[in-house]
Amino acid sequence: MRTAILASGRGSNLQALIKACASGSLPIEIVAVGSEQLGAAALERAKEAGIPTRVFQVRDYPHRQAQEEDLLIWMRENQVELLLLAGYMRVLGPQFIRQANFPVMNIHPSLLPAFPGLHAQRQALEYGVKVSGCTVHLVDEGLDSGPIILQEAVSVLPGDTEESLAQRILEVEHRLYPEAVRRLVLGKVERTGRRVQILLQEGLE
Repeated sequence: MRTAILASGRGSNLQALIKACASGSLPIEIVAVGSEQLGAAALERAKEAGIPTRVFQVRDYPHRQAQEEDLLIWMRENQVELLLLAGYMRVLGPQFIRQANFPVMNIHPSLLPAFPGLHAQRQALEYGVKVSGCTVHLVDEGLDSGPIILQEAVSVLPGDTEESLAQRILEVEHRLYPEAVRRLVLGKVERTGRRVQILLQEGLE
């Protein structure tokens, strides 16, 4: 499945996806990586893997819709069949979601619907929860509000800082995101409204 990835920062989830593709465990072809940040380390990771990249700096466009229209054109040119958000720090607008004729997936460092948006680990610590984690979900027109595909819990330990909790959650993300994508691509994700069922098809496990 021809896949594009949008990332804004270090690109560690992007690297996990590239690694899974290289090992043969993830049956997608990453055809393009984009970012709104010119100096994003994710772009360098993509270039090292031989994946074409492109930057869509917001300041280069008159308004947000123009940037998102350019993103859609870029994806159509690359015949994209799946879009993965891997630390992409901009919320895609409703018009983009409506016009995209392919699934859009995201991973978020909390057990949604708890703690959407930025600084989810900080939110978890400030709230005093005993368990956090990460969520892979389909992207809809809301903020981290799309149907949930997979989740995994991570204990919040005494003395945890935002950085230590984030690092433990990130280790789970690197495993959970490729697995969720794999299940979607193999036709093992069935959605009915907001409910997502993971189909256990013989021979695909």
